Amino acid sequence: MRKGGGIVIKCVDVWKEYESARVEALRGINLEIKRGKRIAILGPSGSGKSTLMHIIGCLDKPTKGKVYVNGIDVSTLNEDELAKIRGSTIGFVFQFFYLVPYLSALENVMLPILLTKGKADKKLALELLKKVGMEHRANHLPSQLSGGERQRIAIARALANNPEIILADEPTGNLDTKRGKEIMDLLVRLNKEEGKTIVMVTHDLEMAKKMKRILYIKDGKIVKEVKK
Repeated sequence: MRKGGGIVIKCVDVWKEYESARVEALRGINLEIKRGKRIAILGPSGSGKSTLMHIIGCLDKPTKGKVYVNGIDVSTLNEDELAKIRGSTIGFVFQFFYLVPYLSALENVMLPILLTKGKADKKLALELLKKVGMEHRANHLPSQLSGGERQRIAIARALANNPEIILADEPTGNLDTKRGKEIMDLLVRLNKEEGKTIVMVTHDLEMAKKMKRILYIKDGKIVKEVKK
């Protein structure tokens, strides 16, 4: 049973300070994200949007404040507990893909399944590649793929453990306009057809418009919100 009712992510007065640089990356963020929605976090470089993504993705902890994922206060969990939340609930898609260069597309998708279940599942990995239109590239290395193809593989990998939430950090940042649109269409389809909660960080307003809710962040604060 999912915890937290209709709210899948909740931030309560979240601050993040990097003492070494004496920088407050986040300053009192309050945010609720409902299950099955798609949201863009829009802002310029240095605005705090990636820091916010890392915190709601359980990759980092706030300096102060509370973060809830499915009703669980993840700001109190240890690293093993956070890893379990990440493995079962959240799929990550990054600007730079982060595919393992010496593994094939199929092996890259199988990797998170192996890590969480202790055994590879080739059939499932092939199904995920088919879902993103990349089954014909299963045996290719990342170096043999275009940027758009690598991002599709990364999305298939993010889906490997059937996460409820997909966090996408500048997923079109290294792609041309055509390939970027294809990736956005794929994320929208995952939201509409499978009910995945999509949270995307971007500095591209045109890409952000594909989402149903846009949060504008500046100097570590949410300064504006637009809903469709």
